[in-house]
Amino acid sequence: MGVKKERLDIHMVDWQVTATTIHCNAVDDEVTIMVDKDWSVKCTGVRKYTESREEQIKLVRKSLQLRRALECEGVQCTRILEYKQKLRDEEALKMRPTPCPADTSGEIEPSTDEQ
Repeated sequence: MGVKKERLDIHMVDWQVTATTIHCNAVDDEVTIMVDKDWSVKCTGVRKYTESREEQIKLVRKSLQLRRALECEGVQCTRILEYKQKLRDEEALKMRPTPCPADTSGEIEPSTDEQ
């Protein structure tokens, strides 16, 4: 079974990468979510809490102290997906053509070319 590649027709022209730092409840820590111009996403929490055995052990200990399960949800985390969607929505709004102000009188004014 192949992985379906996400196709995004919205292109960012104003930036190369954008990031936000949030408090992630899944790991009870501050993480930074970064989205590149090609819509690829990175989260500092994913790398920290999925690649480091030491950090995973610390997370288990913290879970016991807080009496709730803490676990990084990976790149499919709702926080990552929501931030990416927010950016897509903002870029889509920028791409919409802005309407010209309408003349409310209903009359067309002749144009004058003064040189």
